[in-house]
Amino acid sequence: QVQLVESGGGLVQPGDSLRLSCAASGRTFNTYAMGWFRQAPGKEREFVAAITWSSGNTYYADSVKGRFTISRDNAKNTVYLQMNSLKPEDTAVYYCACASRPLTMAVPASVREYDYWGQGTQVTVSS
Repeated sequence: QVQLVESGGGLVQPGDSLRLSCAASGRTFNTYAMGWFRQAPGKEREFVAAITWSSGNTYYADSVKGRFTISRDNAKNTVYLQMNSLKPEDTAVYYCACASRPLTMAVPASVREYDYWGQGTQVTVSS
């Protein structure tokens, strides 16, 4: 059993910053990539950012480029999402995900690439 534990969500004002953390715990397994997705009410779950575990290559959705930064701690199987200059449209439930099997696409931006998911953490950006 593998569990992804997320933290760092909350209510902030536009322009503020948040740092989300997600740690994988449980039996040792291979990590090919970890990523962040988000889902707003009435919308599909969308890709936010991802990082490959061995090489550290990062990928971002166009909507967050230049504002969000994903990073990882390989030894702890932990991924972080630094979110700066937050906008109201960033409001969503943010989910951490882990790909424990070989990736099928060069850019791990699809939910189909990930085997394990966190419970989600609410990020609300409002004045």
